[in-house]
Amino acid sequence: MVKVLVVDDSALVRRVLTEELARDPEIQVVGSAPDPYVARDKILSLAPDVITLDIEMPRMDGLSFLRKLMKHKPMPVIVVSSLTPKGSEMAVDALALGAVDVLCKPGEAYSIGELSRELITRVKSAARARIRTQADAGSVPVKPMESLKATTLKIIAIGASTGGTEALRDVLQRFPVNAPPTVIVQHMPEKFTKAFADRLNSLCAVEVREAQDRDTLRSGLALIAPGNKHMLLERSGAVYSVAVKDGPRVHHQRPAVDVLFKSVARVAGKNAVGAILTGMGADGADGLLEMKQAGAKTVAQDERSCVVFGMPKEAIARGGVDSILPLDQIAQGIISKL
Repeated sequence: MVKVLVVDDSALVRRVLTEELARDPEIQVVGSAPDPYVARDKILSLAPDVITLDIEMPRMDGLSFLRKLMKHKPMPVIVVSSLTPKGSEMAVDALALGAVDVLCKPGEAYSIGELSRELITRVKSAARARIRTQADAGSVPVKPMESLKATTLKIIAIGASTGGTEALRDVLQRFPVNAPPTVIVQHMPEKFTKAFADRLNSLCAVEVREAQDRDTLRSGLALIAPGNKHMLLERSGAVYSVAVKDGPRVHHQRPAVDVLFKSVARVAGKNAVGAILTGMGADGADGLLEMKQAGAKTVAQDERSCVVFGMPKEAIARGGVDSILPLDQIAQGIISKL
């Protein structure tokens, strides 16, 4: 049984989240709180396994509360945020502080049915997550590797989910300024991916942007699939580009790592390197295998350094992984295979 505490200043949101979580017999909502001060007392008395946390609240904002929580009593936190630019930026900051996942406020991105499925799945995943401490979240930025010799027609493809925002930060901060074109799927809601890309762009030697349909790829550019859209690799002659489009969810995800990886297998073949990072579920496992079968080199994050070892574990089990590496060696592992 996973015990959950719901923290939100909106009585309606507290009720909706409580009702949807109660649909699963393996989850028990042990309480709710309208602000961090009440939440602090209930954490001590109710000992929840997971907290859902609003980040825009009176008396104390969610980021300040999260910072204190991760310092004194680290535990799995799922941020429930609005789709506003401010809400998206604060949600990305919360992930950097150690929150394991982010969801949109009820009614802003999902139908109630979709919200229920997403919420239940992410709460169960969060309960099994390895929690990074505040010291881990605030680690000193790493120095990028030396510039590479010119590479022709090479592509890097990376997929991640729960815990992936900080894993991707670690990998991309290590990339040299002229790293090969990089395409990324990180499971996040729409609009949050723009704030996430902007944050990475401010930290990395490579340029990082949220992808737009028909964007052309080049050395030193990393494109992140926009939330609620699939991203595929395309090629015309010697030029790679991306297609950003609608389509059914794959593994309940849009964007889906499998959609990207399978397109990379078809279009880039042996000229690609694929990496699968921390995340729940099996998204990306089949696609990474297809990449390997097409001649690509492949890497998976090891269990010890993952927040959730779901996606890498499934990729390894299917035989699609050449190398299993700790997070701080993933970037070098990718570059060495080019």
